[in-house]
Amino acid sequence: MSNTILGKKLGMTQIFDQIGNAIPVTLIQAGPCTVLQVKSTEKDGYNAIQLGFDDKKEKRTNKPDKGHLAKSGSNPKRYIRETRVTDPGLYEPGQVITAGTFKTGDFIDVTGTSKGKGFAGVMKRHGFSGFKATHGTHESKRGGGSLGPSADPARVFKGKKMPGQMGNETVTVQNLTVVDVREAQNLIAVKGPVPGAKNGLLIISFAKKKPIPDRPIQTEKPEAVESQEQDDTPVTVADTQPVEPVEENTQVEDKAQEETEEKSKSE
Repeated sequence: MSNTILGKKLGMTQIFDQIGNAIPVTLIQAGPCTVLQVKSTEKDGYNAIQLGFDDKKEKRTNKPDKGHLAKSGSNPKRYIRETRVTDPGLYEPGQVITAGTFKTGDFIDVTGTSKGKGFAGVMKRHGFSGFKATHGTHESKRGGGSLGPSADPARVFKGKKMPGQMGNETVTVQNLTVVDVREAQNLIAVKGPVPGAKNGLLIISFAKKKPIPDRPIQTEKPEAVESQEQDDTPVTVADTQPVEPVEENTQVEDKAQEETEEKSKSE
């Protein structure tokens, strides 16, 4: 099965469990992802599939990409990524992988690009405490102090914590729990934060440090995906609350009815 799917961060909200505890979750639009190309060991030297996510205008696609997408019959895609698979025979170009790949309770790893913070000093970037602001300290209250080396070795060691670019890096958060899955809307609610800003690209995969569930691939026909894209119903916090059906206890109701009848007869 495919262990990876592309998604987009929609933002954070909270949902409530059956006890009433508030759970902070991140809403992610996971898929639908179209299989654009299938690679095999015999032909390409390794097993992988190429996924496309998030449609874009055709006029913003160049001719080489149009020819590549035409082989799978897919619309122009904003994001195209490749993921390794164990059995490429399970996939074919044009196949659509949906959010139903994940179920409530699964553990996943989410990879994204963190927010860029620009050029930052050592106190913000590395958590340095800085110098005391009294007893003769001047011009170096937020400085990083001495770099250490002198005439020998006459260089700065690699990895030294210094000011520089902060953020805008590829970050992976591991072992996040899937709290809720909405297959019809291709939405998954993940407990806790994920890297990146709103509408940022995310790569979602089953957790490497947890057992991968053995389930068939959850796919849909392209026609079904097109109908879902036309549904612009906004998602609210109330929509994300999992609701369990309440079982009716018919025996208790029958006993209560008998007791009321006996009281009425005795009166």
